[in-house]
Amino acid sequence: MMRNTYLTSHFPLFSILLFSISFSLYFEKKLTAWLMNIGLYKGMLEFFSETGIQLTLLFFLVLFFFMIFSALKLIVDTVMELSLLFFSQDVEGNELQKIRGGTWIYLIASVCSLFLVRVPVGILILFLSATVIYFIYFVYKVGESMSGARLFGIIFFHVSFGVCLVRLCFMPDLDYITV
Repeated sequence: MMRNTYLTSHFPLFSILLFSISFSLYFEKKLTAWLMNIGLYKGMLEFFSETGIQLTLLFFLVLFFFMIFSALKLIVDTVMELSLLFFSQDVEGNELQKIRGGTWIYLIASVCSLFLVRVPVGILILFLSATVIYFIYFVYKVGESMSGARLFGIIFFHVSFGVCLVRLCFMPDLDYITV
């Protein structure tokens, strides 16, 4: 059986698109309701059709969420490869080949997210669950060829980075930074 290493290379793109669509479908309804509440939607209907307004809102929301998830993927890939650079003795990239199958986790979660369009907290929990499962998968696959100390270093590196990222994004009291 011939096995192509690039077979699953498009899964992250599909996952990002599906998660973006899931969040966008929910927020498009909320944004439309908000526009109606403030009276702007009625004025928009004078110039555009209802379908045109909804498709435009959906397009911009998908674009917005696509950019967020793409940036997150870029950051996570960089952190993952940095952790392998610092703690792995693999110079050929075999560790990266081992973890490539984990893209199935996000793809399955993103497909499931389409069923939770009316529950944004459910989509968020699904995304965070996929992230935790992928991290466990990553540690399991990489841990097969590492010592305990190196594996601890990778786990500590990822957890520390995650805590710092959440702290910076969601609790930005940056009074301690001086110029």
